[in-house]
Amino acid sequence: MVGRKAGSVADYDYSPALKASGKVWTVESLQAFVTDPGKAVPGNKMDYDGAGAADAKAIAEYLVSLK
Repeated sequence: MVGRKAGSVADYDYSPALKASGKVWTVESLQAFVTDPGKAVPGNKMDYDGAGAADAKAIAEYLVSLK
């Protein structure tokens, strides 16, 4: 996932905001998105209020570990 452009996986209905964000996922951008999706990508359609800093860090580290 790290190094991939946000909103770029085929056959998934991403929000126009995420597709147009220009983000490339890094540990830091993943952590920011998991912490506060609305702030990280205004206008995204993710129905999630966010996680606390420790949980967001753990989730981002897990996502980084996926190959």
